[in-house]
Amino acid sequence: MSDSPGSPDAAARARDEAESASAFAHPPVAPDATAAYGDHPDQVVDFYAPRDGRTAAPLVVLLHGGAWRAPYDRAHVSPLADFLARRGFAVANVEYRRGGDDIPQQRGGEESAGAAAGAGPVAGRWPETFDDVAAALDAMPELAARALPGADVRRIVVTGHSAGGHLALWAAARHVLPEGSPWRLPAPPPLRGVVALAPIADFAAAVGLGVCGGAVTQLLGGEASFADRAAHADPGVLLPTGIATAIVQGVEDIVVPEAVSEAYVDAAAKAGETVGLTLLGGVGHFPLIDPAADACAVVAEEITQLAW
Repeated sequence: MSDSPGSPDAAARARDEAESASAFAHPPVAPDATAAYGDHPDQVVDFYAPRDGRTAAPLVVLLHGGAWRAPYDRAHVSPLADFLARRGFAVANVEYRRGGDDIPQQRGGEESAGAAAGAGPVAGRWPETFDDVAAALDAMPELAARALPGADVRRIVVTGHSAGGHLALWAAARHVLPEGSPWRLPAPPPLRGVVALAPIADFAAAVGLGVCGGAVTQLLGGEASFADRAAHADPGVLLPTGIATAIVQGVEDIVVPEAVSEAYVDAAAKAGETVGLTLLGGVGHFPLIDPAADACAVVAEEITQLAW
């Protein structure tokens, strides 16, 4: 999962491996309820009730990372979902369709670059990945009202890590999608805010750095369709959103480097919008989703500031 851009030194790689091992050492946490938002097996949401039993708890919608690739599903962030539930939040851990190595995938009559190169699982499905995130968010108030009666669906914060951070930013920008986009909303989504964790937030910066082995180009179906589809998928061009947005980023991240988040923050500023950026020194990619790491408490605090 830690495809590292550039050529990080041995110490950086060792840090990344240790952080990854810690984050993935936690056993999956079973949800309190699961609901479907579609007919596909991946169109499901796991719900976690606030562990303190409170009612009217803000709802955190969690979108997992994994470079939009099939081997990485929502189970690996279930410990984070439980961590947030223990902080008094209601949590919705969303699954969505990702790319796999079982097709190979055809997008617009063109085989994705990853499949063509035999590079393993392809990143994302076009348009299904975006179909699913849009459908899950649209259905969320009704699903949560049934599964977690104590959740306050008027106070929703969307968060996501890495590729999930990209999807969280995208979900908050659907009202500024190009005219005619199938996912465009007529008005801003009813969100209290977005907390994106080491997000793949700016496609130009991510491609330039080779983030996750070319996953961005794969997500959009290859170079031939990149420009047209990026206009519908790249948070870095879907600005301003008018929705409170914060990014948490590890300075030592070699998976999705700080430069990607900074490019998004700069693009937002040029569009007249302020995006909060919290940089954590001595922290790489995975502590942001690791309940055993101090960085995870920072994430919870950022969500708290927007939710309450």
